Amino acid sequence: MFLPLTELEALGGLPGIELNQVIEMLSRYFLASLRIGAFLVSAPLFGSRSIPVQVRIVAAGVLGSVVMGLVDVPSPVSYDNLLLVSVIFTEIAVGLMSGLIMTIWFAAVVMAGEKIATSAGLGFAAQMDPESGGQTPVVSRALSMLMLMAFLGMNGHLIVLRVMLDSYLHLPIGKMPAFGAFVEGGIAAAGSMFFAAALLMLPVIIVMLLINLSAGVITRSAPQLNLFSFIFPVNMMAVFVLLYLCVDVFGHAFGELGMTALENLQNTIGAASYG
Repeated sequence: MFLPLTELEALGGLPGIELNQVIEMLSRYFLASLRIGAFLVSAPLFGSRSIPVQVRIVAAGVLGSVVMGLVDVPSPVSYDNLLLVSVIFTEIAVGLMSGLIMTIWFAAVVMAGEKIATSAGLGFAAQMDPESGGQTPVVSRALSMLMLMAFLGMNGHLIVLRVMLDSYLHLPIGKMPAFGAFVEGGIAAAGSMFFAAALLMLPVIIVMLLINLSAGVITRSAPQLNLFSFIFPVNMMAVFVLLYLCVDVFGHAFGELGMTALENLQNTIGAASYG
């Protein structure tokens, strides 16, 4: 037998969740999704323009629910207005800077491909890169795809998400990190980017140098030969053969580059937690 509405009101109202609890829970959920969502925007592979924005929003929401089950997310009601704004911007900054550090490491492959294409005379073979919004050599684009395949093959996408989820344990929400650690990590990643790019393109550049030296000797011995009539096709064929032979070596090098990037990101987050 159903009770009248007046009797239900006397017993304390209809059962359910109060509106204040719903707003508080959604606010905590929003706060937990900020850092990981900002990381998905700026990180390589996750922040690719080929991935729809809706997919990244859903992924950030799912990972935000994981964060709520992993750590105790503070209630935004416990902060005043200015402090809450500071916490929000801090979470976004941590996620963006973490993703940018990974992007800098991955840029070493793009730089190596550009230098290889320029040295081999393949700089004209460029296409529109949707990631950068400009013209990128085909060699650079191919090496970038190989880097992503190597990163996915070693489950790097899962490892980097694990690192970001662990960052909530070392750097809880509401704690002010040492932003200087992120700056130092970005500078170290930029320096290592140039070093890694030089190591990646060094074998091809050395072969190109030897070919050009041989062409110079031949041209000196037979001045009637046109240098560009035969050295240009030789350079292109040589770089194609070298890239084909170095695919296995590049795969191992890209795997080590990805692991080094993950270690650098983990060390940077650990150093920022002591701020």
